[in-house]
Amino acid sequence: MDLETWINLVILFGIGGLTPGPAVMLVTASSFRYGFKPAMLPALGVSSANVLWLILAATGVSALITQSETIFLAMKVVGMAVILYLGLSAIFGPIPDLSGETEAPPKSQLFSKGVGLQLSSPMPVVFFGALLPQFFDLSKPMMTQFWIMLATITATELIGLAVYAYSGDAIRRFLDDPKQARLFNIFVGLVMIIAGAWAVFLGGNH
Repeated sequence: MDLETWINLVILFGIGGLTPGPAVMLVTASSFRYGFKPAMLPALGVSSANVLWLILAATGVSALITQSETIFLAMKVVGMAVILYLGLSAIFGPIPDLSGETEAPPKSQLFSKGVGLQLSSPMPVVFFGALLPQFFDLSKPMMTQFWIMLATITATELIGLAVYAYSGDAIRRFLDDPKQARLFNIFVGLVMIIAGAWAVFLGGNH
């Protein structure tokens, strides 16, 4: 992979990692409720799910998925259901203990939320099925390109999500009124649902 191609890959996924969407809002909500470190578990879940999407992109399977109206529609329905569940959980879930640390749920539960969200959303299909194949050079070793892409995508994704995890934790420490905390939960949940709806029904069109 030449330097120019790699830089374009960094820009694409760097912007993607910083753009508010369901994954960003999930990490922000987790950080606001439990703190920075627990919030990085769903972020790791999102990045882990990307490994599967990258494998599907390298083998051409994700491109085939984008061409199947039935499969793509099913992914939209499932993705929107998952996003609604997570968004409503943020809106109606408990607010953090503003006087101290709120006990986080099991690590596996936080991690699985990130995995489930990323695997069920149709947006990774668009990124990995329609956009990423353009970065592969069939005249060069595929495994080398695969590992470069995996390292690059994981790093840019985690950096972007870490920014939001830090922000959510900082906002939690700044607020001292449970009503403000509830309003922030509502805001995060609504943004998650709206961003998810846009991704599923508008950004997911192909």
